[in-house]
Amino acid sequence: MKGHDMSTKKSFIIYLILLMGVFMYPTTSVFGNGVFVNLMEIPSSFNPVGSGARAIGMGGAFIAVADDATAASWNPGGLVQLTLPEFSLVTSYLHRGEEIDFGEDYPEAAGSHSVSEGDINYFSAAYPFGLFNRNMIVSLSYQRLYDLNRDWKFAFSMPERPFEDHWDYQQTGSLSALGLSYCIQVIPQLSFGFTLNLWDDDLTDNHWEQKYHLTRSAKEINASPLAFTSEKAYSFSGINANLGMLWRINYKLTLGAVLKTPFNADVEHKSQEKQASEYMPEDIVISDSRDEEIEMPMSYGIGFAYKFSDSFFMSADYYRTEWDDFIYRDNQGNETSPISGRAISESDVSPTNQIRIGAEYRFINAEKGYVIPIRGGIFYDPAPAEGNPDDFYGFSLGLGLTRNDRFSLDIAYQYRRGNDVGESMFENLQFSQDVDEHTVYLSVIFYP
Repeated sequence: MKGHDMSTKKSFIIYLILLMGVFMYPTTSVFGNGVFVNLMEIPSSFNPVGSGARAIGMGGAFIAVADDATAASWNPGGLVQLTLPEFSLVTSYLHRGEEIDFGEDYPEAAGSHSVSEGDINYFSAAYPFGLFNRNMIVSLSYQRLYDLNRDWKFAFSMPERPFEDHWDYQQTGSLSALGLSYCIQVIPQLSFGFTLNLWDDDLTDNHWEQKYHLTRSAKEINASPLAFTSEKAYSFSGINANLGMLWRINYKLTLGAVLKTPFNADVEHKSQEKQASEYMPEDIVISDSRDEEIEMPMSYGIGFAYKFSDSFFMSADYYRTEWDDFIYRDNQGNETSPISGRAISESDVSPTNQIRIGAEYRFINAEKGYVIPIRGGIFYDPAPAEGNPDDFYGFSLGLGLTRNDRFSLDIAYQYRRGNDVGESMFENLQFSQDVDEHTVYLSVIFYP
């Protein structure tokens, strides 16, 4: 019994050491400015403009093309080019690999992480009609814009501390919008359109969850570890508009422009934190629920398309997002940057400038009534970050088949890469990551 009492006392002393470590070396101090993960981690592209395998196969340079049922997502001013009712469906499959490094101080935390998922990316129905001697069209669409899935596991064993930390972090969710579009042909060469986007968790998926679990244990002595779990859930709702214009300057050259308006989104934020150990009489649980707000930034772009022949054309887009106006406001009125986690007064997040170039060549068989297009594109797609944007580059390839006025089937592959990015996510930890993202899109358009 005496030996058992000594063992119990020894384990209890170890527990006290671990508990003291929570106060002497709090978990937030491990992660720089006290934010383990930012409010809204967006692992995918921060600059989604539109959807569809045809557009993606051209590197996403589609603002001045916008001539199929996915036009509502790229440039609603191009919808009037549709002469038949159309139904579209776009599915996507993504695999993202993240090679994470913490420098020389924490080599044990380095490692590879990945996420794979498939989902419906877009669907729409469009109906053209004439009124007052003008061509018009209305469209109803759904678009999944932001992918928020991430899965990380870290182990920290710092020489100056008598214990080691094991982190398990997961974020799941997405942001999407239900869109109602209208476009009118003002004159034969010029058309205007808009899409009213409804972001609401009751209509489409507009929520995300963050879960991270910390296990803190002694390095050299066998003792019950101290466990800390945090779960946060957010739901998102708001309304904004996309305004678009398409100007066919002449037979060969077309100009397109789009503006996505800023908006304030309501956020319902629920959280629960739990601390547990066998030496504690009961678990410590803290729950909270708050109504908060996100200011989403304005973005806008311009595109050109040049038709070399009936079989071949090229396009180029420039797109800018004012990420310095991306603000999270809590129920106390405090404003922080969702990008860096810093107070707005201390944050230095710059706008991003996206460039996309693409081309399409069509093999046309008028006698048999089919068209086989091949596509390719390149792009620069930076992600906002503290200080300067993180550089991401990529390319895409695509192939399609259109059969008379019955259907169009398209497939596209997109590769996106960033080297030594994300340094501002964990300040003071020498954090960086190499990101490799592979995405396959499959689109089908029916002409009933």
